[in-house]
Amino acid sequence: MRRRFKGIAMSSLAQKLTEIMEQAFSALELPKENARVQVSGQVEAAQFQCNGAMPSAKIARKNPREIAQNIIDQVKHIEIFEDISIGGPGFINITLTDTYITEHLKSLLKDVRFGIPSVEQGQNIVLDYGGPNIAKAMHVGHLRSSIIGDSLRRMCLHAGYNAIGDVHMGDWGSPMGMILSELELMNFDGDITMEMLAEIYPKASNACKEDKARMALARAATHKLQNGDESYTKLWREFIDVSIVGMKKNFDALGVHFDEWKGESDAHPFIDDMVKDLRSKNIAIDSEGALIVPVAQDSDKKELPPLMLLKSDGAVLYGTTDLATIIERKQSHNPSKIIYVVDQRQALHFEQVFRAARKSGIAPEDKIELIHAGFGTMNGSDGKPFKTRAGGVMRLEELISMAIEKAQSRLNEAELAKDMDKAERASVAHKVAIAAVKFADLQNNRSADYIFDIDRMTSFEGKTGPYLLYQAVRIQSLLRKAHVQGDIICEEFKITDGDRSLALLLSELPDHFASAMKHYTPHLLCDYAFKLAQEFSSFYGNCHILSEKDEALKLSRLALCQQTHKQLSLMLEMLGIEIPARM
Repeated sequence: MRRRFKGIAMSSLAQKLTEIMEQAFSALELPKENARVQVSGQVEAAQFQCNGAMPSAKIARKNPREIAQNIIDQVKHIEIFEDISIGGPGFINITLTDTYITEHLKSLLKDVRFGIPSVEQGQNIVLDYGGPNIAKAMHVGHLRSSIIGDSLRRMCLHAGYNAIGDVHMGDWGSPMGMILSELELMNFDGDITMEMLAEIYPKASNACKEDKARMALARAATHKLQNGDESYTKLWREFIDVSIVGMKKNFDALGVHFDEWKGESDAHPFIDDMVKDLRSKNIAIDSEGALIVPVAQDSDKKELPPLMLLKSDGAVLYGTTDLATIIERKQSHNPSKIIYVVDQRQALHFEQVFRAARKSGIAPEDKIELIHAGFGTMNGSDGKPFKTRAGGVMRLEELISMAIEKAQSRLNEAELAKDMDKAERASVAHKVAIAAVKFADLQNNRSADYIFDIDRMTSFEGKTGPYLLYQAVRIQSLLRKAHVQGDIICEEFKITDGDRSLALLLSELPDHFASAMKHYTPHLLCDYAFKLAQEFSSFYGNCHILSEKDEALKLSRLALCQQTHKQLSLMLEMLGIEIPARM
């Protein structure tokens, strides 16, 4: 007799099938870890596949097909399988009944989290991204950290964490002393502006590189600032204020959010006590006049230099402030994780800092997870870091303007947004531009380099942000034409050959989200969003929706459209991409 299945707890269909297979593997005394079910790579053969019979056969010393048959015999009576059979050397191919798929869909429509579980409440995560420097104009080098970091923050929020984004500005090192000493040499007595700072810093920096006496003045000014000199501190505060105004303009244009606007200076009050503590424990030791923390381990395959805390002249370094910042974040937020979204080329630095934090007890391994989510470079068509046509470093605001101009041109080519007034059209062009820039970046594995191609990324065809926006807006238009208001209540889904693939794909979201969170890789969400948009486009082209005569089937298909829009909207929101109301 076939056993009836009970209600479906929300998760993906693959996860539910894995749970069923785990019971079968356990009953046969086979390793449960081999019971994983995944979406089939050969959709013509089956919807899902379990490949665990082959590794299990080696342990059981039996033929894989025999093991596969034993597993099938354990589960074939459950009333969910349209077909479950052996393929090839021992693959278990699974096709579900439409009844089971529709039961899952009905539950999915009622679940505001779309099957994605939430972590235990109260867990804080601090994300360190952005990293602009005070008194310096933002440039394209700040793009990847900002976009990736903000996306990870959004993902962590949806996972249920209290996610705190910190811009962590460079506001405390020798560049501050260079500018302060330059202003003093100029007998400056006027208003601080961003344009003036952007001009003064390169001048002061070059002078310090060429003249040891000039560098000594900068170091003296840095020392005075860090020891609370009143006049220097007042000027420095003005640097920060005008710099943040410029930063916020760029970040707002990109749709990048920060909860805290802190920098290296916020760690300064913690440094003296930290250094004293590390000295007292003999974790920090003197070496040729400097203070270091040895971090090498016997298991290292290559030499790992120590983390330098203090130079011979007593000056602090990035490692010092990064270590002290962990202390500050522990006191402020007690985080379970700190994620640093910083250039992959800083991997050695973070390995040193993390090891020093573990060794010192500042960040015990069982209390705080420290993660360096490194990323590659954004390159031009020549494969080298992206530059202006003149060969200089492009300001971030210039890149954004270039993208908006190109988006406006694309809208004209596609004859979109024609009936809009100037303001609405400008708003749509801005959304298209930011979608293009963000998706072009995030669709790559963050550790990889990529080519910045403004023509390709702004296209409304192919794997681009504008294509995803177009599909989302198309669904919105369809639902308006159907006079849909609020959530569609569909008690009885009708699954046909034309909409089964879309229905199955909608169930995969929890798996893609879990993988993206596990590896801190937004590109997996990009892949799923694009696949979902493509599948909807195929569904839209092959199935009657508004013109469907069968009212039950029409309602079912409209519900699929609405669910597709909800999930696509969630993906885009986590990528930091805003959907226009229309195009």
